Amino acid sequence: MASSPLVLGPMLRYTDETSAAVWVETATDAQVSVHADGRVWRTRTFAVHGHHYALVELDELTPGAVLPYEVRVGGTLVWPEADAPLPAPVIATPAPERRLRMAWGSCRTSVDHDAAGNRRHGVDAMRTFALALGEDSSLRPDLILLLGDQVYADVTTQPMQDFIAQRRDIEQPPGEELKDYEEYAHLYRLAWSDDANRWLLSTVPSAMIFDDHDVRDDWNASLDWKKQMEATSWWHGRIVAGLASYWVYQHLGNLSPAERAEDEIWQRVLAHTGPDELDLSTVLDDFADRVDREPTTYRFSYRRDFGDIRLVVVDSRAARDLTPTARALVDATEWAWLDAQLQGGVRHLLVATSLPYLLPIGLHHVESWDEAISQGAWGRRAARVGERLRQMVDLEHWAAWQNSFQALARVITEIADGGRGTAPDTLLFLSGDVHFSYIAEVDRSRGSRIVQAVCSPVRNPLPRVMRWFSVVMSYGVARPIGALVARSAKVPDPPFEWSTVKGPWFDNNLSVLQDTPGGLQLTWHTGVVEDGEERHPRIDEVSRIVVGPRTAVGSRTSAR
Repeated sequence: MASSPLVLGPMLRYTDETSAAVWVETATDAQVSVHADGRVWRTRTFAVHGHHYALVELDELTPGAVLPYEVRVGGTLVWPEADAPLPAPVIATPAPERRLRMAWGSCRTSVDHDAAGNRRHGVDAMRTFALALGEDSSLRPDLILLLGDQVYADVTTQPMQDFIAQRRDIEQPPGEELKDYEEYAHLYRLAWSDDANRWLLSTVPSAMIFDDHDVRDDWNASLDWKKQMEATSWWHGRIVAGLASYWVYQHLGNLSPAERAEDEIWQRVLAHTGPDELDLSTVLDDFADRVDREPTTYRFSYRRDFGDIRLVVVDSRAARDLTPTARALVDATEWAWLDAQLQGGVRHLLVATSLPYLLPIGLHHVESWDEAISQGAWGRRAARVGERLRQMVDLEHWAAWQNSFQALARVITEIADGGRGTAPDTLLFLSGDVHFSYIAEVDRSRGSRIVQAVCSPVRNPLPRVMRWFSVVMSYGVARPIGALVARSAKVPDPPFEWSTVKGPWFDNNLSVLQDTPGGLQLTWHTGVVEDGEERHPRIDEVSRIVVGPRTAVGSRTSAR
């Protein structure tokens, strides 16, 4: 596609019963049109640092329709491609009575799908799912939710490093890490250009949220971490490029038509009527700089309702309050918004946060202990050790932000007990980040089920030397020993108890959530290479679990 006017996409983004959004990156300033159901929707590109983008808004669609579509750039048909091996892309609008089916996962590196790539990074579970969907349309989800680390700006692949080396001295800071918007644009292209994944994202609506590697490992872990970064010569350029490119490539497509209309950047796109293409470079750079300095001025979190199922997607990175005396995983402004979304009166409440809310209990205690000593519970010398440990082994999940953990615990308990409207059948956290998958549940005998599900990685397996630690922290003596250590630093006990019901397992996985009459069914799927067919893996079910209303969690593992 080197000669095509289409650089990246199309990506089917926010879709509801009557509307859809199609995102593209084009080679030049152009008019982009989407053709479906005998109608045409058109828009002009906008520019950011020499790159050209369009988000085509489709309206007045028919609920429950499955519409094949085409994309044209400057009148030239660019999608679907001629002789494409996968089916024609479609825009499938949900019917009002349809039960939600959603694929989800996190942490995906972008390397070749040959033997060498699969040996080092494992088989890409998202690509495996795409190939399976291409053969069986009944697998189609209503949404694919990507919970962070869709690009790795700090741990780059050889193709990305080759691109960097063509532009600047890779021996100078930030070295093999990303420096500016141009490098982010190339990284997204590497992440989303594979044939099968590109087709999947053109035919299944997607929603996204960032995690740390979208910017840098341990992003906003603490005020000390941020001061270290700000002391470098390159950090300001990195965070500005990271947040600006995130708005373009990920966040814009998360928004509903009403939310886009209220977005400060999108309003500029809508208002532009001049003869020249709108250039948002300076506007987005200023926006990103402001959001980094003053995170309360913009919200990346969002909410989606699917009938009587609510999905709340939480920004657990950019909206942090790093003030040592008021540490919070989400600042006061973000918390007020989140608190308003977390209500009863729905059948299932899904809270998607890239960082697991309920870690394996031993690891939870270790992280809460480390936060306490890092904040001075054992004196200044121990605080320095705690801070080094926090950054060295990524001890910065919800457990390491006890103010936020305890506040959210009070809210979800109130919801589960019916104090915020009719209690949902299920209150389910969906998370990633930790590079192993598991299910945990809060020990309760009444009210809503409170469950944590993790699907990580999609493609970036945990080194084997680290897997034993995850297992140890999930079971056995980790609970009492961890609790003792935490209490020694005067960490308050969690307001409820939970345990790992299933897991951990370490396959590359993509999970599928299905709303069924018996409850929420969750399955984890991986790719298996047979007979040397590296690029055509077979999809295999790793685990299955059904979370029904107030009954014991039932589960089975497929024979493998």
